[in-house]
Amino acid sequence: MTLRTITVDLGDRSYPIFIGENLLTNPEYFLPYLAASQVLVVTNETIDPLYSKQLRQALAGVAKLDWVVLPDGEQFKTLETLNQIFDSLLTGKHNRKTTLVALGGGVIGDMTGFAAAAYQRGVNFIQVPTTLLSQVDSSVGGKTGVNHALGKNMIGAFYQPRSVIIDTQVLATLPDRELSAGLAEVIKYGLIADIQFLEWLELNLERLMARDSDALAYAIEVSCKTKAWVVSQDEHESGIRAILNLGHTFGHAIESSQGYGVWVHGEAVGAGMVMAADLSNRLGWIDHQFYRRVVNLIKAAGLPIAPPKNMTPEVFLSYMSVDKKVLDGSLRLVLLREPGKAVVTEDFPAELLQQTLMAF
Repeated sequence: MTLRTITVDLGDRSYPIFIGENLLTNPEYFLPYLAASQVLVVTNETIDPLYSKQLRQALAGVAKLDWVVLPDGEQFKTLETLNQIFDSLLTGKHNRKTTLVALGGGVIGDMTGFAAAAYQRGVNFIQVPTTLLSQVDSSVGGKTGVNHALGKNMIGAFYQPRSVIIDTQVLATLPDRELSAGLAEVIKYGLIADIQFLEWLELNLERLMARDSDALAYAIEVSCKTKAWVVSQDEHESGIRAILNLGHTFGHAIESSQGYGVWVHGEAVGAGMVMAADLSNRLGWIDHQFYRRVVNLIKAAGLPIAPPKNMTPEVFLSYMSVDKKVLDGSLRLVLLREPGKAVVTEDFPAELLQQTLMAF
């Protein structure tokens, strides 16, 4: 496979995304991005036995190499777990020239980035995402943080990595459920910004589900290019970057209400995008035929197309009211203004939102 390189353009804080095979063992993708010869690798109990040996090869030349292995799961994305990273940094006497390396999925990446942002008021970090979802979404763009019982990702910081290293071979050990979860975010990019990519996904979804390496690499590249383009225009989500949250307000409500980890993030986003498409259809922005295309594609990816049956409109609204996109008391949603184009809006009748919630 040819190495694919994408740049997230943020001026003097720009960084590369490397996409290819056998990157995990290659020091040339790691050593140039270390602040000094002091590293703490953060991973979890699932990934550690699978890929730590390979990463140790790439980091063999590091003088001080420490490791912290966290419990696996969204339910552990908490301040309490985050403190284990700080314990390791302080016990190991890591200074401001240390580099944190996040080896894992979105939970590990988000917590490691937040720890890097906070430790001694900011140290270097590198993202090594090991799930499709983290490769196409959470590892890029500098959103870091932890969950709170009352809301997902409500505590965190914008803090960019020095590089993102995507080794597509790690997807071979990814459970089918996690592959589908990642496809939710891949589909999102087609819906919000690239109708041609959406059409490609409709034609090639079976290849992606079968883990065809070329198809996966192409989908990851297009997804990362779209996210890099959006982030370069709006790093701190004051405008256009919010379109990356299509389906997420509904989805976060599902995750928070059910208990973190019961529904994985991509499953909640999949159902959330169907709900966002339903409301977009009720507004007359997309027709019913395109709405059905959205439903069919998400269903074909092995994702739920409706929320849990115990989610009432009242439960949805109670959790949606603490979403990060609420501004001055007004609920804002990311909706489809037309096929392949998303908008962030509060310009929708409350009764239409209620109709969507009732319909599901």
